[in-house]
Amino acid sequence: MASCDITLEAVSSVSQIAATDWDACANPAPCAGNPDSGRPAYNPFVSHAFFAALEQSGSASPRTGWGPRHLVAKRGADIVGLVPCYLKSHSRGEYVFDHGWADAYERAGGSYYPKLQASVPFTPATGPRLLVRSGGDPLTVRSALAQGLMALCNATTASSVHVTFTREDESKLLAEHGFLQRTDQQFHWHNAGYGSFEDFLAELSSRHRKAIRRERRDALANGITIHPLTGSELTEEAWDAFFAFYMETGSRKWGRPYLTRDFYSRIGATMADKVALIMAKRNGRWIAGAINFIGSDTLFGRHWGAIEHHPFLHFEVCYYQAIEFAIRHRLPTVEAGAQGEHKIARGYLPQTTYSAHYIADPALRRAVRDYLARERLYVAEAGRALTEAGPFRKAAPDEPT
Repeated sequence: MASCDITLEAVSSVSQIAATDWDACANPAPCAGNPDSGRPAYNPFVSHAFFAALEQSGSASPRTGWGPRHLVAKRGADIVGLVPCYLKSHSRGEYVFDHGWADAYERAGGSYYPKLQASVPFTPATGPRLLVRSGGDPLTVRSALAQGLMALCNATTASSVHVTFTREDESKLLAEHGFLQRTDQQFHWHNAGYGSFEDFLAELSSRHRKAIRRERRDALANGITIHPLTGSELTEEAWDAFFAFYMETGSRKWGRPYLTRDFYSRIGATMADKVALIMAKRNGRWIAGAINFIGSDTLFGRHWGAIEHHPFLHFEVCYYQAIEFAIRHRLPTVEAGAQGEHKIARGYLPQTTYSAHYIADPALRRAVRDYLARERLYVAEAGRALTEAGPFRKAAPDEPT
């Protein structure tokens, strides 16, 4: 595959790409001589270390239905761009749901699997997907990668390509190349320069302030203490406890949790300063925890688990402690993961997310295009309504605290 002076190839493991080359595309530095030249926000999920932990731990592997097909763009011998991509035999672990498309296509006599998934496995967090090294001509490289994904779809006899939780600008570029646009929503918290959690509460209506204070008090009523761990505090003993929580809760939610125990050891070894593990302890033992990843401007909440269940502990560990951490470290945003309208009452507001989908079969493409046009209207209207119903004070004076 080639575009102008760019050649493209697919590799079957992140280990086939040097970490320095991968990270230069995933989280590029500013252009030489201009340190303020559009430096993108650091995103931990697209780093080489994160993908290496997923693949080398056996969490994302051909055995689990995630066969790496990372698309690499080169100029000569130099890597100038890439797309993390997997050939998949199912639609699990993606959080952008296309099961209905698969069922309809199968009933019509088609084969929806395999398909190509350009995403971060098991991670519903927005970030770049068309990764381009700084310098040169980024638009040309991104366009070549978009064309390369369609060519890779044909070469692997996949039914489709799904670029999920991508940035809005990338979604629009992919649309120019024939990808269908899809929107959804999550709930994110935004830091308005708060100096403390109480400063944040002051922006809420009295009813919501009182509810949050009560929840935080009741969450710790049984002698529970909260311990944020990062860096060297992330011991194997802490990972053992957290993995037990993950298995307990993940088995009930998904049937089979996605991540292996080895995954946590690997990120603890290579990404400890990018992890905030919020742990809860009672009677001298760990009982619950939530894992967060630290970007340059966002705290990304991922998953939580518990072996004891106490009222409001989930909200404290996952949402309120994340807000505390973001305020303390001056992070502008907390992304709290997929779904959950209950997050609105805790100060998290609707945020549109984007994905782009290339469907090879013209008939399926038409059906999906019509469906997505209706879905986008619904998502936009739901977002407006949910924002209006948010917990923040309106323009009129609020009742006393």
